[in-house]
Amino acid sequence: MEKLSLFGGTPSRPTPLPYAHQTIEADDLAAVTEALASDWITQGPTVARFERALAERAGVKHAVVVANGTAALHAACWAAGLGPGDDAITTPLTFAATANAVVYQGARPVFADIDGATLNIDPDAVKRTATERTRAILSVDFAGLPCDYDRLLRLAREHGWLVIADAAHSFGGAFVGRPVGALADMTTLSFHPVKLITTGEGGAVLTDRDDLAERLRMMRHHGIRYADPTRPWRYEIPEPGNNYRLTDFQSALGLSQLAKLERFWTRRDRLARRYRERLDGSPFLELPALPEGLRHGWHLFVVLLSLDRLTADRDTVLQALRAENIGATVHYPLVYGHPFYRERFGYAAGLCPVAETVEARLVTLPLFPAMTEGDQDDVLRAMDKVFAHYAR
Repeated sequence: MEKLSLFGGTPSRPTPLPYAHQTIEADDLAAVTEALASDWITQGPTVARFERALAERAGVKHAVVVANGTAALHAACWAAGLGPGDDAITTPLTFAATANAVVYQGARPVFADIDGATLNIDPDAVKRTATERTRAILSVDFAGLPCDYDRLLRLAREHGWLVIADAAHSFGGAFVGRPVGALADMTTLSFHPVKLITTGEGGAVLTDRDDLAERLRMMRHHGIRYADPTRPWRYEIPEPGNNYRLTDFQSALGLSQLAKLERFWTRRDRLARRYRERLDGSPFLELPALPEGLRHGWHLFVVLLSLDRLTADRDTVLQALRAENIGATVHYPLVYGHPFYRERFGYAAGLCPVAETVEARLVTLPLFPAMTEGDQDDVLRAMDKVFAHYAR
């Protein structure tokens, strides 16, 4: 048996492999340089061009770009009118920004358990969790797999709720032939470097509703409303917004990257399917479900450790993989386990038992377009090495 690098052995690869990395090419650099040399580097025409291209790609009327994915979530909650006394139901298995955006509005995030197969929010759990205070569902397409929007929208329409889809992981994916971006009342995107396309930092909210689009544009620009477009110095602020604007040079990068979305997705899909082929049937892990008819966005590739087959816990396995120069990590610590949520809202262990069982077993493996099959073989070889060491 090979000795683990954790205990003095030779690592599976000589240099670290990150879990994710941006792909920036010569035409991306040229697009940014051209924008920087233009008359407008913020609030100019390239922003509008990027918005039109995003809306067209998603098949919706409006795209409103903002400073980052968290700003997109906050803008959507603001546009939805969430406020004190309101609840919004979301998943605990997400980055905290999803729930934080609800808190920013003075509303309360309420956590519904996940489906143990898909790892997405469980519509039945949403139904059990809802109260008369519920005003919205913030779904999250975990790792890139679209949620069950047919059931979520049907439930929302029965009760008059809005559905805000956090699609930071799934842009480029689809649900039963309908593209991500056109599946909810509002859909938020992130263009952080680890996502499918990047603007450095950046985000967007997609919607078909004119009223929501108007509120989103107000929110990103201090809450300003122009009563007379011919006199832009005459404006009013009905309610305070934020400065969440995206620049033209970031939008130029976004336009260049958007043209490559399908290529980037195809490469991720090929690598993800190769992972699944190689790992299927392993006694040491389980793979999340991949339902028919859904196009996975493949932002992340996650596995669930079979801890009953190992003498180590999840964190020990992660430490061993990272010592082998494999940048494995965890997405995510459950939101209600963070001190703020425990102390502010009184959330405690046992709230979402399926999510808690899943979180203890989750491992994210490296996945990004510039990965080679050789890089992926290093990951698989390191996993075999670690599992052999810790096998019961």
